[in-house]
Amino acid sequence: MKTEDAARSDALYLPDFCTSRATLAMVLIVELTALVLTLARQSAAIDFWTDLARTSMFLLWIGLAGAALLCALRLRLSRLTVAAGSTAVLLLISAVIAAVSLCAYLFGRTPLVVESGGAALFPASPRVFILFNSMNTIAALTRSNPPRAEEAVQDLADLFRATLADKGTITLAEELEVARTYQRMEQLRLGARLQVEWRTDALPADALVPGLVIQPLLENAIYHGIEPRPEGGTVTISGEVAAGLVTIVVRNPLDPLPGQREGHRLALANIRERLSLMYGERALMKSGRFDAEYIVTLRFPLIEKPAQVAAAARA
Repeated sequence: MKTEDAARSDALYLPDFCTSRATLAMVLIVELTALVLTLARQSAAIDFWTDLARTSMFLLWIGLAGAALLCALRLRLSRLTVAAGSTAVLLLISAVIAAVSLCAYLFGRTPLVVESGGAALFPASPRVFILFNSMNTIAALTRSNPPRAEEAVQDLADLFRATLADKGTITLAEELEVARTYQRMEQLRLGARLQVEWRTDALPADALVPGLVIQPLLENAIYHGIEPRPEGGTVTISGEVAAGLVTIVVRNPLDPLPGQREGHRLALANIRERLSLMYGERALMKSGRFDAEYIVTLRFPLIEKPAQVAAAARA
């Protein structure tokens, strides 16, 4: 009798997601979460209802798909111990998140979405691939270099926190730090094949910019220009300020097999829209192939955070 009681106490408890009551509760929780996330990152550069709609859609797909999967596997999972069952549930939900993220990314690349102008509602880059690549790297480091693996986990958390926060407007220093964090993650994977030259000392740290305008350019440069080359290559990020305008240029070598990988179009369209929302017609974005390089140039007015606000943030 004691053995049976102990076995039951060590079994995983899982709510019955097959019931309509549980489904309703899940939908309400998801919608409240979407509302909180949207309110937390609201700014003039992001339309509230558009942001709420895309956040709700993404979280609902994850919630409903996750609930359906846990409903189908409930009996099998309930036979596992708490430790084994919890691990299995976490892995299943991670797989659901990855699958939904990938489907959203691929759907956002279809001609129907692009031509209708709805590309900005979908991810501009396959961040699920970043997650898989990073987790593989971290798994290898846990055996060979545990301290570096811990640092990589922190970098990955910081990167996804910045991606999910989507604050709208941040300082240039914060945006550059996000890009450098991404570089550190990719450096672990690509090693000496990846070289990044930062020529950004002339840029004002307190200049205000839309979030995620430099990191996606670095991501594209690595994906399209460095990964396909066995010998790797160098990405150059430079910046300057002149006549009240900030200019940032990202250069990468060309793909040795053009056409094998999709172009930069969606990421650039997303960045162009972010710049337009904040600066209007005063923002400029150019991109194209020049000689042996792909070059993206951003130019926008210098708008600095008020000194007292910037000082408080640094404190």
